[in-house]
Amino acid sequence: MAPVPQTRLWTPKHVVVTRSAAERPHAAEIVARCEDAGVTDIEFLRSDRITGLRGEDERATYVRAKSTLAVVVSPPSKRKLQPIPPSADWRLDLAEGCPAHCQYCYLAGSLSGPPVTRVYADLDDILAGMDGYVGRGGVTSGSAERGHEGTTFEASCYTDPLGIEHVTGSLTAAIAHAGTHDFGGPVQLRATTKFGAVAPLLGLPHGGRTRIRASVNAAGVAGRFEGGTDPVAARLAGLGRLARAGYPVGLTIAPIMPVPGWPEEYGALLDAAAAELAAVPGLDLTVECITHRFTPGSREVLTGWYPRTKLEMDPERRSRKFGKYGSVKYVYQRDDMRELRTWFGQALAQRLPAARALYWT
Repeated sequence: MAPVPQTRLWTPKHVVVTRSAAERPHAAEIVARCEDAGVTDIEFLRSDRITGLRGEDERATYVRAKSTLAVVVSPPSKRKLQPIPPSADWRLDLAEGCPAHCQYCYLAGSLSGPPVTRVYADLDDILAGMDGYVGRGGVTSGSAERGHEGTTFEASCYTDPLGIEHVTGSLTAAIAHAGTHDFGGPVQLRATTKFGAVAPLLGLPHGGRTRIRASVNAAGVAGRFEGGTDPVAARLAGLGRLARAGYPVGLTIAPIMPVPGWPEEYGALLDAAAAELAAVPGLDLTVECITHRFTPGSREVLTGWYPRTKLEMDPERRSRKFGKYGSVKYVYQRDDMRELRTWFGQALAQRLPAARALYWT
């Protein structure tokens, strides 16, 4: 058996705990995990306002925020779950923010203020709130194509839960809850990650109710634009370990970019995934394909965070797509999108015939 590729564990330099969060039992677990990880700068705030993140300039603020873990209580709006098509019925936020440094970050422009990672101390309340949404979704619940997935809850919309797991324990708790709780109908928890340290998840009572997906990309994209993450090989190795532990698994191929040599690079990626998962008995594998896009707001934030980026974000080379409320995002031109979609449809059928494609966007 080939050696497991090296994975990285993010350790914050600073941890702040708000007054309300400190009253919650899960906050004590987070603090204990941070102390075990060697964090010495742990501050208990006198209020619920997080301060001290601003630096002398935007870059200094970014660096300070990205190295900080804030333990907070989720705002009431987070506990009123929102649909998250095409991924899942409902968005279930365990945290907000991510320690990685992806130059195309989808959180840019979506979250306000410095990009600090906030983990929610009121985890018990968040998980207990799932019951009220079972059977009510509009993406998988009741649909002909994906109804067998049950009511789906996406835990990685605004964070990478595995990337912060060893200092939070939130994903472990969520998987155990989803796997053992008596819901009023079939349920699936979903999470996607760019990390591979899956050992804490392998022995959990997941009951087949959690699907973990590896967020993967071509070598020319992952190596250039996905700072602070595990190598794709480590992500795939982690996915294989989860699949052999009985988890439903998936590939989130995102963001797809037509970089030079992209058919060869994405072909190599699919071949590597196929090799990792080839011997898994009863493999339950899905694939989600997401092309690169950006908004005017995210472009402004990302060029501030990464002023030397070589990421293509030229509105003149893109098509404009309008959202339900008039928001604008820039996607690839129709011909480029058609070429990408046709190639991936054929390549997935040839290289991963057991995979079930959920959507292309």
